[in-house]
Amino acid sequence: MSPWRHVYTFLLHVLIPFALVRLAWRGRRQPGYLRHVAERFGRYTVRIERPVIWLHTVSVGETRAAEPLVHALRTRWPDHQVLLTHMTPTGRETGERTFGDTVSRCYLPYDLPWAVAHFLSHFQPRLGLLLETEIWPNLIHACRVRSIPLYLVNARLSERSARRYARFGGFTRATLRELTGVAAQTEADAQRLLALGAPQPALCGNVKFDRSPRPEDLQLGQRFRAWFGARPVFLAASTRDNEEEKVLAAVDLAAQPGLLTVIVPRHPQRFDAVARLLAQRGVAYQRRSEERPVDATTSVFLGDSLGELYAFYASCDLAFIGGSLEPLGGQNLLEACAVGKPVLVGPHTFNFAEATRLAVEAGAAMQLRDERELGRVLGELLANPDRRSRMGEAGQALMRQHQGAAERIVAMLTPR
Repeated sequence: MSPWRHVYTFLLHVLIPFALVRLAWRGRRQPGYLRHVAERFGRYTVRIERPVIWLHTVSVGETRAAEPLVHALRTRWPDHQVLLTHMTPTGRETGERTFGDTVSRCYLPYDLPWAVAHFLSHFQPRLGLLLETEIWPNLIHACRVRSIPLYLVNARLSERSARRYARFGGFTRATLRELTGVAAQTEADAQRLLALGAPQPALCGNVKFDRSPRPEDLQLGQRFRAWFGARPVFLAASTRDNEEEKVLAAVDLAAQPGLLTVIVPRHPQRFDAVARLLAQRGVAYQRRSEERPVDATTSVFLGDSLGELYAFYASCDLAFIGGSLEPLGGQNLLEACAVGKPVLVGPHTFNFAEATRLAVEAGAAMQLRDERELGRVLGELLANPDRRSRMGEAGQALMRQHQGAAERIVAMLTPR
């Protein structure tokens, strides 16, 4: 074991009590964190009889993104069982809703050598895939020692993250060199990973372009729209801390009569907090969980549900994508493009820089400086249905143009 990996592993062991406290603390608001705790240390009860292809999807966004990749893997190797691993309860729940019993699921253990060894011995995967930017030194090393092919796929690495990894250049290089292969989203991602020591990345594109809504998503969207009625509908999707206040300020600036604002927070533990904010501000609101049509006096519809973003996009007239008014890197705007809705984003989109650039250049999205500009553009677009329609059509054309990443990734894989 290298000196740096010794230090890394020692620190992980020191942090075990803190990790348990964190699980308990988060479990107060999300009980899912208190379930399956043993799995986080490599202890499993689920048994899989068929050969395993393992795909790690940390949380909700990665699990949704993996849908076309899971389909491609099952088509290519129908005699294998796909195992999804997660780190969050919401990711695990999303996997269950998306794939049902067609895939197996569990938590990936913490990156402790003995926990990783238990995980690999229990499931004996023939092939492993880490989605996006999951670089776990002990896990990667254990797969190399056991001759388990392990790929970093749909890989993205922002300049900010690359600078962080470069601070530990030798350790990062030694870790990345043990990967079997890398499938990068963009040329910029490929160059950053190559500079850090990864094997020559293949340029495969972004699997999020391969996603499309299911018929049931569109049917639910029609149901939402029936609840909303003939009013104009503005969706603020995947909002993060401090963004709801800015969205409400933008809506006030837009001053559109009869406008219904739909707010869907990114994290379910914030549903109640956003409801309290609306109540404190005297905003008339309803919650999606109430399961009823929207009253004429309601100005905000709070989407307190998981896994229904496609339906919310389908039911709106235009959408703002959260995580972008605050310096958080943004969220996935391609789901809105896929259902043909015009997209607005804030200035902070470094986690989705290439997708944002392509959408803006295609005329499918507009990137705005702040909530004041959001309010102005919101008003302009609501008054111009033809422009909204052109933006929506541009988004769907963009999705068609960039599809095929999942198939390109699967073509480069070689199971043991």
